[in-house]
Amino acid sequence: MKTKNIIIIGNKSNAKLAHYYYTNDSEYNVVAFSVHKKYIKDKEFCNLPVIAFEEIEQRFPPKEYDAFVAIGYTDMNNLRKKMYQLTKAKGYSLPNYISSKCSFLTNEFIGDNNLILEDNTIQPFVSIGSNNVFWSGNHIGHDVKIQNHCFITSHVVISGFTVIENNCFLGVNSTFRDDITIKEYTLIGAGAAIMKNTEKESVHLAPRPVKLDKKSISLKI
Repeated sequence: MKTKNIIIIGNKSNAKLAHYYYTNDSEYNVVAFSVHKKYIKDKEFCNLPVIAFEEIEQRFPPKEYDAFVAIGYTDMNNLRKKMYQLTKAKGYSLPNYISSKCSFLTNEFIGDNNLILEDNTIQPFVSIGSNNVFWSGNHIGHDVKIQNHCFITSHVVISGFTVIENNCFLGVNSTFRDDITIKEYTLIGAGAAIMKNTEKESVHLAPRPVKLDKKSISLKI
């Protein structure tokens, strides 16, 4: 039974997914979407009204409605960070979405506006800040600390006692050894194996596959 109402901040694919998850796996009823007036192209999205962010509190007062910022990793998560801060400044509570199909085993601190999708394993003693995205199927090892405004894609493995600082992007199938620090604004590409601390705003890419000068049907496999 739906007992609370929520507005989703955004009108792109992440907002569409947030609408699906909140509708099908939460106590919340999604009532509208909201973006700044200049970004409104259609008056409806997912059959719900799109309200100008500048006017949202008049239509949906913060004392009666919660909000969720559903924006991707644009500008190393800075756009989502900006909208998170603006939405909080309007007085809205920003609940976490934690999938009922993930293994969430920590009792440590967790902030707000986190999106944690299905098949994540969050081990004991993990602490999580605010406004992070955990796409499907990640392993977050014991005693890991995730700060704020990070985007963790899919099938990422973060080993115990590692710290992920603010505004990091962790690509698909990236791996992190234990007890290291990933400094803020680090970008980790798909498949990269990180074995030591990173530097602020650094970029780490895995070796790319080599294309052989052969046809697949000529190989004996």
